[in-house]
Amino acid sequence: MVDPVSKALNGHEASQWFLYGVLYTLAVLVMGLRMLAKYRHNRYQLIRTGSVMFFQTAFAFLIPEILVRLNYPYYDFKNIWPLNYSFFFDWNLHNLLNSGGLGIFMLVWGIVLIVIAVPVITYFFGKRWYCSWVCGCGGLAETLGDPFRQLSNKKLSAWKVERWLIHGVLVFAVVMTALVLYTYFSGQSQVLFLNSYTVRGVYGFLIGSIFAGVVGTGFYPFMGSRVWCRFGCPLAAYLGLVQRFKSRFRITTNGGQCISCGNCSTYCEMGIDVRAYAQRGQDIVRASCVGCGVCSAVCPRGVLKLENG
Repeated sequence: MVDPVSKALNGHEASQWFLYGVLYTLAVLVMGLRMLAKYRHNRYQLIRTGSVMFFQTAFAFLIPEILVRLNYPYYDFKNIWPLNYSFFFDWNLHNLLNSGGLGIFMLVWGIVLIVIAVPVITYFFGKRWYCSWVCGCGGLAETLGDPFRQLSNKKLSAWKVERWLIHGVLVFAVVMTALVLYTYFSGQSQVLFLNSYTVRGVYGFLIGSIFAGVVGTGFYPFMGSRVWCRFGCPLAAYLGLVQRFKSRFRITTNGGQCISCGNCSTYCEMGIDVRAYAQRGQDIVRASCVGCGVCSAVCPRGVLKLENG
């Protein structure tokens, strides 16, 4: 069904992954139009939604396929380790290093994003620059998942599970990558009682497939739209640590104007009880906040403002 599109972009018949990319991109675009209509009076939401639609279509779908047509490695320039957990896998490093100047640039670009771009940009703008403006997972959550955002659990117990789970996945990703790099440089796959190929296979199945793929999207109607971003994404955990302890971004509140309607907390997809902060007039500085700005958009009194000061 999508062979003509695949042949036009990469010169080959469509694989199951190409079909997945087509459906994913269509979901973001179609439901993105719904978001544009729903928040047509909010400039921030219009620009933000347009941004995730653009990055998904151009960077995650079109450019990687065109690169394949030009005999270069398939590469998503906006995907960052550890979300892109296979970046340091031997086959990927081999493909990049053997693809000439552009391949070397892709490798350096990926490392610069991890080491420099994430901490620096997050310092100035918080994790929203990626999670709410660029990321494909966030883009799907903000568009296809928007009708379910109010289902996120706001209980303290959910927050405790969230903290342990998402940082546990980050540690898992770091350990797995360290083992993979050790094998790449030494040629030895066994480190103490761990086999690097086994560990990366387990990570790919449990985290990359089951958690991110099945639970992360399939549970929208049960747990809200940001299940993966809130409980599992290792990049969100990395960004969140920078945002929590070393960022200028915060949501400021004017407690004197709050009427305790609860709209902000209801529509927070990350399970933050925004109203509790607003009632105290306390700035919201949370590692989990993705800066989507919907809490501000649904506030009838203009109590909440997204600030980088």
